[in-house]
Amino acid sequence: MINKITPSIAEALAGVPDGATVLIGGFGTAGIPNELIEGLIDQGARDLTVVNNNAGNGDTGLAALLKSGRVRKIICSFPRQADSHVFDALYRGGKIELELVPQGNLAERLRAAGAGVGAFFTPTGFGTQLALNADGSPKETRVIEGRPYVLEYPIRGDLALIKAERGDRWGNLTYRKAARNFGPVMATAAARTVASVHEIVPLGALDPEAVVTPGIHVTHVVQIERVATQAGGFKVVA
Repeated sequence: MINKITPSIAEALAGVPDGATVLIGGFGTAGIPNELIEGLIDQGARDLTVVNNNAGNGDTGLAALLKSGRVRKIICSFPRQADSHVFDALYRGGKIELELVPQGNLAERLRAAGAGVGAFFTPTGFGTQLALNADGSPKETRVIEGRPYVLEYPIRGDLALIKAERGDRWGNLTYRKAARNFGPVMATAAARTVASVHEIVPLGALDPEAVVTPGIHVTHVVQIERVATQAGGFKVVA
């Protein structure tokens, strides 16, 4: 009997190795799997590469993971904002590497990993520093039907941490509004996906037409309490 419901975050995250690439869903504060991030901090893996839309807010969640000193590199599209002081200090101190990726390219590189695409050409970034590799060498480019494109490669994760709304024991997931963001593509791009959900439902309770992430892409489902988000997404506890 397939049962991906895992009783604790610690059990779901056991064995994450040092040096892992971790895909973390979320857009701003919407859909950030804070409970799973806290579990990863407790788990203790080091030398991580983190992929996220941004580089953390304030002192909690992703910012707390960065502050723990366990992240070697972050790949994101929006590293700086008013309260990203943890990332700012680490980057200015030379304590973290940054790979800046335009947001559409970030989503497509993750989608490509899940779809088994070897690489793809995109016009975004052509003629800018974003069309350079980490060593300063130019990325491969090509002119297609008169328009210049840059070759980009998939981003694959060893682990994805995502936040969904409802899930069943097979790992089928639905999301709540904006919290959906990067979760679906990250779930397909990682070798192992841990999803937190607010509600676990019996098999058959989820409308198949409403399932966004099929269970085949999910390894563990952990239930968490519904609490008010930093941005006030939930005004009261449901």
